[in-house]
Amino acid sequence: MFHHSKDLQFNARVSRPDPAFANILLEQFGGENGELAAAMQYFTQAFGAKQPHPDKYDMLMDIATEEFSHLEIVGATIQMLLKGVNGELKDAADASEIMQVLDGKATKENIIHAALSANPQFPIITGGGPTLRNSMGIPWCASYIHSNGDLTVDLRSNLASESRAKLVYEHLMKFTDDTYVKETLSFLMTREVAHYKMFEAALETIQPNFPPGVLQADPRFTQQYFNLSPSQSVRGPWNDGEMPGVGKDWEYIADPLTHVIQTEGLSTSDVDMDTELEEAEEMNLQMSEKRSAEVKQSDPDGVAQWSSYTADALR
Repeated sequence: MFHHSKDLQFNARVSRPDPAFANILLEQFGGENGELAAAMQYFTQAFGAKQPHPDKYDMLMDIATEEFSHLEIVGATIQMLLKGVNGELKDAADASEIMQVLDGKATKENIIHAALSANPQFPIITGGGPTLRNSMGIPWCASYIHSNGDLTVDLRSNLASESRAKLVYEHLMKFTDDTYVKETLSFLMTREVAHYKMFEAALETIQPNFPPGVLQADPRFTQQYFNLSPSQSVRGPWNDGEMPGVGKDWEYIADPLTHVIQTEGLSTSDVDMDTELEEAEEMNLQMSEKRSAEVKQSDPDGVAQWSSYTADALR
């Protein structure tokens, strides 16, 4: 059950109309990396986490709900940036407020032209309001959502989502000189950073969480780095020394073509990997039992009920 407060989470303000920036800001309203996409992603992921990970369910629902509040902030800001475009103010385009903003040079035609230039849908379709499209007019799409049913995978997707959203807000701030709008964008950008750290902390509480999913990686191919750009080879911690978090060294294949031919398509090896393969298979069984038990043990017997409706909730 959602409970809506009419007050925004952050006091969004705008000093003057700016249809051009309103159009750019649509990217965070109905775009791939926007607030609706984040809200729906975390909201969707939460369902699968409810039984095996009720603590993560709580976190995902809290953050999803906050993302909906951020969508409201973005929508409100767009609406304020379009002041003078909607029907009521089009007829008063040369009223004192608009005249002051545009140094007395504005007319109804100027306002309409500015909106049309920014996005023809503003005055023609949406009546001077936000719509669930990105800055190019492409409608919001559910394919933006990443929910894979494995919480470690979903949390890693969320880290990437928050990173992309943070970067979009960072770029957006370059295209407005409105102090109030910048304050709003800075708040939204900062909350992306906060959510990133929440997801990162949550991922660490699930152990083991690598590799993602249940099945282990084949130890014959896990550590191999193929040098497929031999003319400009670079060595670094991604191909030299110890593989992070694994405790084994990278195997640098300096000449991949020769190596593939000599190993008959990686099907033979001079190194005995039987012990490692057995250990991987044993871990597959352990992880299969562990993940399966997490879900089965949390499923209630008899009639399934999502909520308990305890009186404690009212205290």
